[in-house]
Amino acid sequence: MNATTLTPTTPRLSRWRQYVALTKPRVVQLIVFCAAIGMLLAVPGLPRWADVVTAVLASVGIWLVASAAAAFNCLIEQKIDARMKRTSWRPTANGDLSQAQALLFSAVLGGAGMALLYFRVNPLTAWLTFGTFVGYAVIYTVILKPMTPQNIVIGGASGAMPPVLGWAALTGEVGPEAIALFLIIFLWTPPHFWALALYRAEDYARAGLPMLPVTHGNEFTRLQILLYTFILFAATLLPFVQGMSGWLYLAAAIVLGGRFIHYAIRLRRAYSEALARETFRFSIWHLSLLFAALLVDHYLKPWL
Repeated sequence: MNATTLTPTTPRLSRWRQYVALTKPRVVQLIVFCAAIGMLLAVPGLPRWADVVTAVLASVGIWLVASAAAAFNCLIEQKIDARMKRTSWRPTANGDLSQAQALLFSAVLGGAGMALLYFRVNPLTAWLTFGTFVGYAVIYTVILKPMTPQNIVIGGASGAMPPVLGWAALTGEVGPEAIALFLIIFLWTPPHFWALALYRAEDYARAGLPMLPVTHGNEFTRLQILLYTFILFAATLLPFVQGMSGWLYLAAAIVLGGRFIHYAIRLRRAYSEALARETFRFSIWHLSLLFAALLVDHYLKPWL
């Protein structure tokens, strides 16, 4: 066990909580939330009972596979996590769970999720979810993350898949509306993650990971965050342009996007760790509120 990661003031998690921690619950909750938005938007009007049942089964299946990917990520990055203050507490990093335990846990969750999606939802959703697992757990974690500072840009494609999975679960296909939702999350990921990387740069450098603030510096990263927020703003207008949403969503997208750009401008002009943290936290609210507004607009649009 890594003695430097466990102190008398840090109580050991119960075995159950150790396994739960491997699944990165907060990240997976956001994944399932985005997938559920895709499901609800795919159905005109109120969903039928059959749609509700499919949505619940798909949400559970996606949750299981996403949790499996998170656990596999913890397994692969065990040594890296142990060197980073932010992640040294993870059960695989501090030695509470062995590699075999983490691998078996990931395999059981992933197998159960795939079976549920394939046999109870539809094969397209199952294979798209499997592709997302491979994209995140293998292509991003194993290949891209330790190789290039553009890791989060390329690897962000996996993180942008949840609404596509949700759309496929309810329709059996991937429509242009689902692609628009994918594009929003894909473009949101870099400024969101780089805001975190700015104030965690020393951690990433210590772990030997080529994150953008480590390889190109603080100032260049802040410029990239600003540029991406402008591109993201344009992408968030696509649902309105496509006729997928109405004026309510458009107003929310303009307000939230303008606020994100405001944060990026402030960060570009004068950096502080506190402002980087604030920008990172707002980015989470930005995506959550944006998709919530899209859902509210979906149901209120006929009356507006």
